[in-house]
Amino acid sequence: MAGRAPRIGRLPAPRGGGSRGRFAVIAGRFNEAVSKKLLEGAVEALAAHGIMGRDLEVHWVPGSFELAQAARALAATGRFAAIVCVGVVIKGATPHFEYVSAAAAQGITQAALATGVPISFGVITALTEEQAWERAGGAVGNRGEEAALASIEMAEFVRAARGRRSTSRRR
Repeated sequence: MAGRAPRIGRLPAPRGGGSRGRFAVIAGRFNEAVSKKLLEGAVEALAAHGIMGRDLEVHWVPGSFELAQAARALAATGRFAAIVCVGVVIKGATPHFEYVSAAAAQGITQAALATGVPISFGVITALTEEQAWERAGGAVGNRGEEAALASIEMAEFVRAARGRRSTSRRR
């Protein structure tokens, strides 16, 4: 049985000590004011866990639809332990919201599965601008921070899983 899971926000030190590796945060510029708050939350969470300076890259793309392609391109470089995607999609009067939201979620998932690099989903899909602000550091928390913490945890999980796999092959 695996050990008890730590609570998000209270992550253990990396196994074996040392660096957690390099991380990237990709932010969608559409609804930029809210996206900036998500980016701030992600960067602050990463910094609180020792990921800053040369270990952190920030990239902007036009919107949430473009996050998946950017994440896959960065993951394919092999330079990153994990990637955090943040963006905002707010429902309007047309079905555009559904298409962009679904494409972002599916594309980010596909990029992570295709590359093996953890890519977290910090995209707010809100019905109103007020709901978006509540999820960007307001009453409901900061989805950018949550996505960053998830990326740290998943990077450690993948690193440990790869270590176990290589050990088991030697037997």
